[in-house]
Amino acid sequence: MIIVIDGLSGSGKSSTAKAVAERLGIQYLDSGALYRAATYLWLAADQHKEKFFEILSSKDIEFEYNDNRFVVYLDGEDVSIEIRKQQISEHVSKVAAMPEVRQFVNKLMRQAVKSGHFIADGRDLGSAVFPDADLKFFMEASIDARAKRRHAELAGEGETVSLDEVKENLKARDSVDKARKVDPLVKPKDAYVIDTTTKSFDEQVMEISSVITERLLTNKNQ
Repeated sequence: MIIVIDGLSGSGKSSTAKAVAERLGIQYLDSGALYRAATYLWLAADQHKEKFFEILSSKDIEFEYNDNRFVVYLDGEDVSIEIRKQQISEHVSKVAAMPEVRQFVNKLMRQAVKSGHFIADGRDLGSAVFPDADLKFFMEASIDARAKRRHAELAGEGETVSLDEVKENLKARDSVDKARKVDPLVKPKDAYVIDTTTKSFDEQVMEISSVITERLLTNKNQ
């Protein structure tokens, strides 16, 4: 079973998906972390396309969800903290827009969910990667709410960046995500829409968990 949560940057997809996974005892898959890992390699290649694709194809990328933490390894090295830094955020939309990168990450995710129950978050999972997902959610929130959440997250990780910088970065990422030619950010017609602007974290987790639990019970009784 695959459940997907798509939505805008900073809408709370990742934290909510992790909490739902923990609550329901299912696996969590963070597509954004995989694109961030690719961006990490893009910067390591000095933003040189040919060199980047050589590195990308040669690296062993592994990941796991352990103790409420999604961990990404590059050739056995844990880069989970490095890929969350603001420098990565400033380039990730550009890297994620590359068709070759999207194909690479999509393949990794599809292989990962061949067995078991997973919940994954991203921007095009319900529309492109897993169009036949068992359940789809789409999370959205105002730009101010998203910027405050992202700013608090970065501050907690020791990053020094202003709220205005975070807001501008989110606006730029929204624009790139919605305008990219390959798999743009869209709201799937069959997705449950969750507006988190005024919802508490517990409320959004409970709402999504309830829908999933109801679906699991329905499938079990059929």
